[in-house]
Amino acid sequence: MAQKKAHEVDRWLARPEQTYRIVLIYGPDRGLVSERAKRYATGTGLPLDDPFTVVRLEASEVEQQPGRLADEAQTVPMFSDQRLIWVKGAGNHKAFVADVTALNSNPPTDCTILIEAGDLKKGSSLRSAAERGACAMALPCYADDGRGVDAVIDEALGAAGLKISLEARQLLKANLGGDRLATRGELEKLALYCKGATEVTPEDIRSLIGDVAGLSTDEAVDAIISGRFQAFDSAFRRFVAAGNPPFLVLSATLRQVHALQIMRQAMDSQGVSASSAVAGARPPVFFSRRKTVETALGRWNSTALKNAADRLQAAILRTRQKPALTVPLARQALLALTVEGARGRR
Repeated sequence: MAQKKAHEVDRWLARPEQTYRIVLIYGPDRGLVSERAKRYATGTGLPLDDPFTVVRLEASEVEQQPGRLADEAQTVPMFSDQRLIWVKGAGNHKAFVADVTALNSNPPTDCTILIEAGDLKKGSSLRSAAERGACAMALPCYADDGRGVDAVIDEALGAAGLKISLEARQLLKANLGGDRLATRGELEKLALYCKGATEVTPEDIRSLIGDVAGLSTDEAVDAIISGRFQAFDSAFRRFVAAGNPPFLVLSATLRQVHALQIMRQAMDSQGVSASSAVAGARPPVFFSRRKTVETALGRWNSTALKNAADRLQAAILRTRQKPALTVPLARQALLALTVEGARGRR
């Protein structure tokens, strides 16, 4: 079976074996999948901007035209000895998997097929087709572990001539999400923020994260969706004491619930993981909140989120009808949602 374990992938990509004509790169970390696919494509030495040598396809195109992938693979190169067919957005599409299976049986000698796919479960048709093929290699991409995150931090900050203190590193790692592409984006912003300095400090991390010491609704919202009573009560009281209207917490929570509904729908209908759903969210989830939102998606199902939206809309209506009772009405509704968040945690 031609496959590598997650920790072996980078080593294989450093010296890929040319006998493998089909390379499947898959996993829940879409940023890492994209980064490694680009690394492999660059390593072929082919001009990636030449449409005659590097053919880019979407898996949905191939699915609508059965045999398209096989036809492209058998096309004789015109301007080079080798060609690369780069397919993105692959999944367990029936016609696409059939093409991959056929190419496994009759692999091209002058063409490589590079496939980017999402999170493929063990035994899924596309993953099985690659793992069982004699000329195919399957490379999994999972969210970075501690060592992986450290390596990315060192690489990005080192390129900018920056060192980072141990305390700042720990704070930074606690606020990075599970998507490689998003992680690199945040590190680029950090490097730009610290331009001219020699070391990243904890104060730099806190400033970039945007710690507003209780004046932001995020702290209250995160406590609600996580089911943390004391954290919510403290954040809500400080927010109101600062002269802010509690309606803002209600509306911010409703926006968060609507965003969770969209991400949850992607998980339920497309089978993507929580980290992939968060990474693909539009507008993007700020990096310091990604882990909280990922955890919340595991606790709130679609029914619970719909009920939460209904409760919030009703609470907003009641606060408008009885403005003198805005604070207790808002607090009661939000506490009820915090209870739901705590139930999901259990």
